[in-house]
Amino acid sequence: MGNDHIQKLVALKMEIRFTDHALQRMAKKAIEPEWVERVIQNPDLRLDGDNDPKLEHRLAKIPELANRVLRVIVSKSEPKRVVTLYPDRNMKGKI
Repeated sequence: MGNDHIQKLVALKMEIRFTDHALQRMAKKAIEPEWVERVIQNPDLRLDGDNDPKLEHRLAKIPELANRVLRVIVSKSEPKRVVTLYPDRNMKGKI
């Protein structure tokens, strides 16, 4: 799945803005835009960024990822701007 395809899908949804890094991670890990939107809108857990107080970590289990936890890191001032994301193995069984 290319970055152009991902951007088009996202434009149809809640107008999430992705950094280039986040788009690369989505393509590499085969993460669907709908999953990211779901985590942003309905996280199971919200955490402040450890290294950057301007960021917030939103986490939720994704059934399509075998119930693995997807961590989406967004800007607090612009919550629809995704800085990065990844399946978080350390949160398995904690949410």
